[in-house]
Amino acid sequence: MKNILKQNYGYVFEDNLIDEIAQVASIRDFKEGDVLIDFGDYIKKMPLLISGAIKILREDFDEGELLLYFIEKGDTCAMTMSCCIGETKSEIKAIAETNGQVVMIPIEKMEEWLGKYKTWRNFVFSSYNNRLKEMLTSIDNLAFMNMNDRLLKYLFEKAKINHTKEVLNTHQEIAYDLHTSRVVISRLLKALENQGKIKLHRASIELIS
Repeated sequence: MKNILKQNYGYVFEDNLIDEIAQVASIRDFKEGDVLIDFGDYIKKMPLLISGAIKILREDFDEGELLLYFIEKGDTCAMTMSCCIGETKSEIKAIAETNGQVVMIPIEKMEEWLGKYKTWRNFVFSSYNNRLKEMLTSIDNLAFMNMNDRLLKYLFEKAKINHTKEVLNTHQEIAYDLHTSRVVISRLLKALENQGKIKLHRASIELIS
């Protein structure tokens, strides 16, 4: 595990911290679609993403779930850290967007390292700041962007984290993430195709610009 940590976090953490993480942490492999954290779970460990991508959803008690943001290699989830430290139930769901691997750190070490290692403290505060900005962006998108713009932004984000120009999700899956109906998504995708921004295929959506 130490080699994996050094390869992925050697530029962030000092050697002594990496040694401690390797002693107490565990590695978990996940596959696309796996539910890593569910609403109401008590979170006992904090994730450090080694590879892959995870989407973070917020529960809407009336109409399902809403996509907040994606986390990628080198990231962690501020919402998870908050639940760990506060020993509260999870208010988010984490679903694997792709296959990947994550290092799980016991919560008691998280707090210990905040006072012991400056690099860990900087990492935690930076992660909180980055996730807060992403959640504010999500709020802005809901408040100020029309669904057409939200859909296009979503497609580009999906393509970016999968390192491709194609999005393989169904219209229903996209509608679920964007908190709307499949009919609306299908109509908007057709409009985007007519504008020359995407090309619709039987099982994928290709980004043109």
